[in-house]
Amino acid sequence: MTCSLPQHSSSSTHNNNNTTTTNPPSSILIVGSGLFGLTTAYSLTRRHEFTNTSITVIDRSDPSSQSTFPSPDAASIDTSRIVRADYADHAYAALCDEAQLQWRQQDKPTDLGAQGRYYETGLIVVGDDTSPAPVADPPVESDVSESSHKKLTGMDYARKSWENVSSLASRNPALAERIRELPNADAIREVLGTGGSSGAWGYINNNSGWTDAGASMAWLYEQVRQTGRVSFVAGTVESLEHDDTSVTGAKLADGRVLTADLVMVAAGAWTGSLVDLEGQAVATGQVLGYLDITKEEQEILGKMPVILNLSSGLFIIPPTNRVLKVARHAYGYTNPQTLAIPPLPVSPTANSNRVVSIPRTSLNDPNLCIPAEGEADLRAALREMVPLPGLVDRPFTKTRLCWYSDTRTADFLIDYHPHWKNLFVATGDSGHAFKFLPVIGDKIVDCILRECPPEFKEKWAWKEGEGAKALFTEDGSRGGKPGLVLDEELLKAAQVLPAV
Repeated sequence: MTCSLPQHSSSSTHNNNNTTTTNPPSSILIVGSGLFGLTTAYSLTRRHEFTNTSITVIDRSDPSSQSTFPSPDAASIDTSRIVRADYADHAYAALCDEAQLQWRQQDKPTDLGAQGRYYETGLIVVGDDTSPAPVADPPVESDVSESSHKKLTGMDYARKSWENVSSLASRNPALAERIRELPNADAIREVLGTGGSSGAWGYINNNSGWTDAGASMAWLYEQVRQTGRVSFVAGTVESLEHDDTSVTGAKLADGRVLTADLVMVAAGAWTGSLVDLEGQAVATGQVLGYLDITKEEQEILGKMPVILNLSSGLFIIPPTNRVLKVARHAYGYTNPQTLAIPPLPVSPTANSNRVVSIPRTSLNDPNLCIPAEGEADLRAALREMVPLPGLVDRPFTKTRLCWYSDTRTADFLIDYHPHWKNLFVATGDSGHAFKFLPVIGDKIVDCILRECPPEFKEKWAWKEGEGAKALFTEDGSRGGKPGLVLDEELLKAAQVLPAV
C-alpha cells in the first residue's frame, strides 16, 4: 500500500508527486525520536484521521533505557534551552506565544512546565553597534534577489524582536508591563545583576525563560508511552529503502528492514546522511561549556535572567544545582565527510552527493574537544556577562558540540519530498526549535495532512535549486565566523578537555 493523503493546491516552490486519495496511511515510520519525531508521534495519536494507523519510532538510542534515551549527543538533550517569543519574525514569535501558554501550566505535577521543567526567569536580548556580518553568495539558480538576501545584523534582529514581543504583549496589560527597554550598557548591567553587561542596546522580557530540555523530553516520552499507540525500535538507520518511485522503509545497520506506507525522516543534524537535502540544511556544530560554581556564586547567578547577545551569539542561562552553562548560537562548524553509503538522491534518476556534513560527537570520538576559537568566545562571554572573581579562567568541567540542522533562513524544513513518493522530511531546526515542544507536533501533523499553517507554508516548504554553496544561517541571530570547518579548527590548537 502506498501512502495516500489529500493533496491541496499549493504555492510551494515544487509540485509534490505523492499519491492523492483521501485515505490516511495504514502505517507510519518515524526515523528519529528527537523533538520533531517524538512530538509528531504524540500528535498522531491524538488525531482521529490516524486512529487506525500504526506508528513506529526508530532511534539509535533505546527509549526503554533511561540511561541511553535520548541519546546523550542529540540536540534535544541538555540542561537547558531558552524559551522565548523574542523573534524578529512575527510568525515564530506568535508560535512561541502559543507554546508558552502550555509551558506556563504548572498546577499539576503532570503539567509540562511543572517539577522544574520550565522557569520564567526573564530574558535580556541585546545587540552590538556593529557593521553587518558577512553574507554568503546568493544561492545558485535561485530567484532570491540580492537585496532580499541581505542578512540582518544582531541589532536589527533585537529591535525587530522588541517590536514583535511588544505587539504580542499589548493584548495583555499584565504581560506588557513585564517588558522594558534597556537603552544602554549601564541599564543592561543593572538588570543583569551580575556586575557584567553586554551589548549597546536591548530590552528585558520577563515573559521569557528557559526549560530543562532533558526533563522535558522525558516528560514527552512518558506522554507518548502512555498512549499505548507507538512502537519504539532501537537501532541505527543505515539507509532508506525504495523502489523506482517511492520510499518504502528503512534499513538498519544490523540488516533489519522496517517498512511503512509513509516514512518520515526527523533525524535532526543526521538527516543529511539519509536524504540528499540539496544544500537546504547542513549540520553545524555549536560550542557549549559547563562550569561548577560555588554555593555563593549560585546564590548570585541563580537570580539573573537569561542573557542573549544577538550580535556575538553568546548567551548564558541561570545556573541550577551549581552548574553554569555558557554557549554560542553561531554560524558553527561544518564536518564534511565522504559517506560509505550515500544518502537517498534528490530524485529517482539522480546521483547522490557522498560528501555531507555530519555530526561528530564524543560517542564516535571520545577524545573530541571544542576548538580553541570556540573556547575563547565562551571565555569572553564569562568575562563580559558574569565577571565574578575566579570564574572567567576556571576550567570547564565539560564541553560539548551541539549539532544543529541549519537552513539559510533559519526556517524549518517540514514537507513531503517533491520527487519521492511516501517520504516526508522534518528537519532544519536551526538551533531554535525546542521552545515549540508543546505545539510543533500538531503543526507537523497539519503538514502531513497538507494543511500547513498559512504563515509557514512557504517558510517550511522544500525549496529546489538552492544549492549548497556557502550555506550558513543568515537570520541575524548568529555570532562567530562563517565558514569554519571543524577539522581545520581542531588542528589550530590542541585542547586539554574532551567534549562530551
